[in-house]
Amino acid sequence: MGKATGFMEYVREEEQKRDPLSRLHDWEEYAFPFSNDTLARQGARCMDCGTPFCHMGMELNGLTSGCPIHNLIPEWNDLVYRGRWKEAFERLVKTNNFPEFTGRVCPAPCEGSCTVAIFDSPVAIKGIERAIIDKAFAEGWVQPRIPTKRTGKKVAVIGSGPSGLACADELNQAGHFVTVYERADRIGGLLTYGIPNVKLGKDVVERRVRLLEEEGITFITNTEVGKHITVDELRKRYDAVVLCIGAQKQRDLVIEGRELAGIHLAMDYLTVTTKWLLTGEKDETFIDAKHKHVIVIGGGDTGADCVATALRQQCKSVVQFGKHPALPKERTDDNPWPQYPLVFTIDYAYEEAEAKFGTDSRQYCIQTKKIVGDESGKVKELHTIQMEKIVDEHGRVIFKEIPGTEKVWPCDLVLIAIGFEGPDQPILQQFGIETVNKKVKAQGYKTNIEGVFVAGDARRGQSLVVWAIHEGREAARAVNDFLRKH
Repeated sequence: MGKATGFMEYVREEEQKRDPLSRLHDWEEYAFPFSNDTLARQGARCMDCGTPFCHMGMELNGLTSGCPIHNLIPEWNDLVYRGRWKEAFERLVKTNNFPEFTGRVCPAPCEGSCTVAIFDSPVAIKGIERAIIDKAFAEGWVQPRIPTKRTGKKVAVIGSGPSGLACADELNQAGHFVTVYERADRIGGLLTYGIPNVKLGKDVVERRVRLLEEEGITFITNTEVGKHITVDELRKRYDAVVLCIGAQKQRDLVIEGRELAGIHLAMDYLTVTTKWLLTGEKDETFIDAKHKHVIVIGGGDTGADCVATALRQQCKSVVQFGKHPALPKERTDDNPWPQYPLVFTIDYAYEEAEAKFGTDSRQYCIQTKKIVGDESGKVKELHTIQMEKIVDEHGRVIFKEIPGTEKVWPCDLVLIAIGFEGPDQPILQQFGIETVNKKVKAQGYKTNIEGVFVAGDARRGQSLVVWAIHEGREAARAVNDFLRKH
């Protein structure tokens, strides 16, 4: 624990953020790290809670509670409080392959289940985690860990997102020869092309990839399994294969006017923007929000990232539609601690929108009825109606239209961010892998094909980066057991 009375003496402090208006002129990360003095105070707030719910890592009522990779949070909080930074780093990397990622983009379910949060604001766990790993890199404590012995076994990991990288890291450290195949031109999966630079700088991703290469992992980009290399060839070449292909099939909107020009899927928009930032080049696929009225359909994190991206592209206006009501300011009776707190917050994108346009960009309980175009076939306006969320006597949630609330929204660019349906099917069909509910059917992490394993969103469905790391680590354990027996 930290200081015995720290949670009573010190209040929670938030990471400082750059001015919302000034940061719209660049694509740098928006948050500043804590100072050392602040970190010591925040570490001191970690209390002697007996059972640390912060690292239990489980789902309660469909929500993640605690850290899925079971970070030893009280231990490194205490070490930071005492100024023993290198020891804190050593404890952190015992459970987390990539704390520089989770310390920036994780929604911190650990904080929602922090015992202090029963009666006060939680310990600033996420900020402490980021500070530990950033200091470790700065001090030169993060060095390549090259395995001293090799087993001679070869493993192919398909996909280089967080689950693929974590799986590759664990298998490489176990002494196996690991090759990671990525169909994109850069390694990182959603870490590179799904999360904007303002949340996760690509230099942070590239630094980790270089380290993994130095440790002995081989990365092959611009290679799609099933197209550039056959499944049969892959299976002959490797002793085991791990599918970490994500759940990249985006859910589309079935609506009148969907065929109009100027309507795009959110991940396509975020991907081409990141490619432009990395290369400095724009091609015919580039999507530009400059001087346009932008509407984002979908109320989640991907939609928020679209809002932030459109603002940096100097859009004329931006609105985000969500079908649910605004969350309450405090926990409700059906969302008790230690569940993840479903409460109203203002994310970085909404701070920026309010700073620029004077209002939050979010619209709640709204349904798009149709999209209308101009004579040239380009989107011109969206027609919507307000909805009422009702829970019937059987506990079923029903959304009912409210007559008289129809509205027409002028629009030049529509971005659809309504989630993902599951993994791409062609590669699964070529392997002969069974699926259920649009996810890979698996016994643990084994598929129905001998020697072929699965991890990440392809197995569990769309989820958090920290769950992906957990999946990669556990799949590597299953692969290692398989290789030992064979």
